[in-house]
Amino acid sequence: MYVKSSCFVVTALSLVTLAGCSGSVDPEEQSGDVEEQAAALAHGGAPEVPAVLAVPEGNRLAFALDATGQQIYGCQATTTGYGWVLIAPDADLFKRNGRIAGTHYAGPTWEALDGSTVVGARVAAYNADPTAIPWLLLSAASHAGSGKMSKVSFIHRLDTTGGLAPATGCDAEHVGAQSSIDYTATYYFYEPKKNCDH
Repeated sequence: MYVKSSCFVVTALSLVTLAGCSGSVDPEEQSGDVEEQAAALAHGGAPEVPAVLAVPEGNRLAFALDATGQQIYGCQATTTGYGWVLIAPDADLFKRNGRIAGTHYAGPTWEALDGSTVVGARVAAYNADPTAIPWLLLSAASHAGSGKMSKVSFIHRLDTTGGLAPATGCDAEHVGAQSSIDYTATYYFYEPKKNCDH
């Protein structure tokens, strides 16, 4: 079952208004990027997700970024033998117009070009595609800086392709080896609603 929270229903005009209300709009984005992204989000509709990934009420979609990079795995001894264990993601983040917007790395951490960061903590997962890493709902565990990522409360990882750990190649002779697997995803970032949000 898929759900669409009422806070997801956004028009281009209202998203621009909300961005102005929050006061967190990047100066470089005041010349059209906000309107462009608002229109893109409104045109594409809010992301529909399984109920397990629903963002709690009281939060609103703030922005979305596409990611292209790798999931880095390490071969390690486990309680059941040997296996590939996720070390970190390593990806570039892009705006919908293709412009670079930041990076995604260990933590998991998302860093905007203004230096602000948010570190996520996994809340729930959903296996939408057996050939790709799962969709995720993450909550913000910590922030740094006062820019774009500073007010993020929840993050969705959706529309994933690739990124799964290798199925073979990890054994006693390969402990310590690493494998980087290409992946793509779209990250949706949410912020708490303000009094002026509707």
